[in-house]
Amino acid sequence: MQTDSASGGACSVPLPARAHLPAGWRDVPVLDIVIPVYNEEKDLGPCVLRLHDHLVRTFPYPFRITIADNASTDRTPEVAERLAASSEEVRYTRLEQKGRGRALRAVWSASDAPVLAYMDVDLSTDLNALLPLVAPLISGHSDLAIGSRLARSSRVVRGPKREFISRSYNLILRGSLQARFSDAQCGFKAIRGDVAGVLLPLVEDTGWFFDTEMLVLAERAGLRIHEVPVDWVDDPDSTVHLVKTATDDLKGVWRVGRALAVGALPLDRLTRPFGDDPRDRQLPGVPRGLARQLVGFCVVGALSTLFYLLLYSGFRTFSGSQVANALALLVSAVANTAANRRLTFGVRGRDRAMRHQAQGLVVFAIGLALTSGSLAALGAASGNASHGTELAVLVAANLAATVLRFLLLRAWVFPEHRADVTPPPETPYELTYAHDPRNAR
Repeated sequence: MQTDSASGGACSVPLPARAHLPAGWRDVPVLDIVIPVYNEEKDLGPCVLRLHDHLVRTFPYPFRITIADNASTDRTPEVAERLAASSEEVRYTRLEQKGRGRALRAVWSASDAPVLAYMDVDLSTDLNALLPLVAPLISGHSDLAIGSRLARSSRVVRGPKREFISRSYNLILRGSLQARFSDAQCGFKAIRGDVAGVLLPLVEDTGWFFDTEMLVLAERAGLRIHEVPVDWVDDPDSTVHLVKTATDDLKGVWRVGRALAVGALPLDRLTRPFGDDPRDRQLPGVPRGLARQLVGFCVVGALSTLFYLLLYSGFRTFSGSQVANALALLVSAVANTAANRRLTFGVRGRDRAMRHQAQGLVVFAIGLALTSGSLAALGAASGNASHGTELAVLVAANLAATVLRFLLLRAWVFPEHRADVTPPPETPYELTYAHDPRNAR
């Protein structure tokens, strides 16, 4: 798993705002559908012919079908070459290593189409769902799209064994990786080309877990995933090895979960600005994301205060009030800075983490001065105050320091980058269309 991190934190915007592909697009295919295959000499021909006929009849944009051969050892290359020679919309590429994820990464990374998709060679998914799958990506509404067999309106025909495995796997994803998408394994997905260029280098798996890893990273980065209910009929002759696939998937879940937990993935590279609606643009003098940050800060603050009080009570059993207060504040301050860094201000990765902690300790010193001063004032006033009175005074002092802490964290420790105020650059698709002499008025 890659551990490098882009500088700038959550405020960097490497991806432009999503844009609708122009209706006059004709330079390259709008859609590139990849069919990854391994020893599929029997099913490949009928699959490609059926898909090609469907696209000719129903798809309103130029398209391409790319056959990605994963080192087949049967007659699959001969069938694929014959299909490519018979139609200008069909291409064939061969990889000398197996792995569906490897095939998708190779073809998608080299494709010039603005929308990329893939489907399994058995065509278990009804092709009527293809246009609804890619339409949100063409329109600029979404970044990725997936077919879902687990949506309420989906119609699925498959055996109880596969049904149990599929639902169990998605429950594992929800419980371990907090995934919200409903179906990670359906072989029917699409992604915008500009998103793929940034997202695919972060995806490590080269096999069946490729889909899940891609979706989890996209969701954690805040990208929009569109789900399409599908009609799906199980292929009884599928060559997928369920036990090995399930084992590899669980290993992938552990690997990705660990990387997310330690902040080892530079997901800030996938940050999206708002769209082109004037109401979504940044207004001078209006703080960006203030309401969301306040909510996050309050949640983190409440938990930190509880943690601090528990620590204080524990340290107080073997030390004086001032020593217990200093130790409890120090430990809780480190945890508070880390939590606010990730949850409140959305800074991921390890870049400048030590600097943020050092700045957080300065803020801690201010809180220490306020709370220690409050304890000193209490001791001078009452002489021998009860433990409950000490806690009440500390809560009041912490509330007073909270406002100042939030202002310092927002303005000094995690400042927003003013470069975000500038409009996002035009996408390559917009530039190509705008400079096309055929579009001159």
